[in-house]
Amino acid sequence: MALHQDMAHAKINLFLHVTGRREDGYHLLDSLAVFAGAGDHLHLSTGPQGQADSLTLQGPFAKGLEADENNLVLKAARALRQTRGEEAARQPAAALTLEKRLPVASGIGGGSADAACALRLLTRHWSLPMEAAAHVAPTLGADVPVCLAQKATRMEGIGDILTAAPPLPEMGMLLVNPGVGVSTPSIFRRLAETGGITPRPPLAFPEAGWPTLDALIAFLAQTENDLQPHAIAQAPVIATVLETLATLPQVRFHRMSGSGATCFALFETADQAIRAADHLMDRDIAQAWWHWAGPVLP
Repeated sequence: MALHQDMAHAKINLFLHVTGRREDGYHLLDSLAVFAGAGDHLHLSTGPQGQADSLTLQGPFAKGLEADENNLVLKAARALRQTRGEEAARQPAAALTLEKRLPVASGIGGGSADAACALRLLTRHWSLPMEAAAHVAPTLGADVPVCLAQKATRMEGIGDILTAAPPLPEMGMLLVNPGVGVSTPSIFRRLAETGGITPRPPLAFPEAGWPTLDALIAFLAQTENDLQPHAIAQAPVIATVLETLATLPQVRFHRMSGSGATCFALFETADQAIRAADHLMDRDIAQAWWHWAGPVLP
């Protein structure tokens, strides 16, 4: 029986600007990230005495993943032990079970969210301070720190400059993935090859936030996902998803998240998003697509 469990929520980039590139090749970003009710589930129990930390994979998207030393969940456990030295070495083995409900390589931070979730569970299990998780998170990937808190955040730099977002309105969201994996490195390579970095003046966020969805959409209308056209060039079905989302009842805004291929649509309420998902599933073209509908986390 699991001692601890937590949810690794999907991270959605409401906009994503590529603002530059460092000499080491890393791209500089500006993005507003929010978290949806969708997510993977991670369970933790005490492993056999004298054994190493372990990971079991299950769920609809577990196929193709490996529970080996390269998995971000086990990397998180190993890094947390290393950073705490003898303190962590004395802790019991962790037996982790990841129920993979989010599509893999889909632009919604699934692997990073899983690693962050593992850090939260392990600090609780080993009675470590959350500062230990915050110290380890950046070493696991650019998206892991923002996924640690799972709160609406402005991401800048290479994802290492995090600022709490101003207040957002309550809203519903529909996520759709057409079942194609998109390689983030290949998207950034294409961006670099085409010279696709768009010069922009610094973007000002309203200090008081967005009191209504109308206000948020007016703000988002001034932004882009700079990776979207490059992802569509690699996987044209993304354009089909976006065209389909635009036709759903009561949809207010739609765009691709991250480097794709997951796209999102915004609605006034979670109920509207759920009803729109029902309409989506009535269409033959969408039968093979993964989807989720519900609230955006506050």
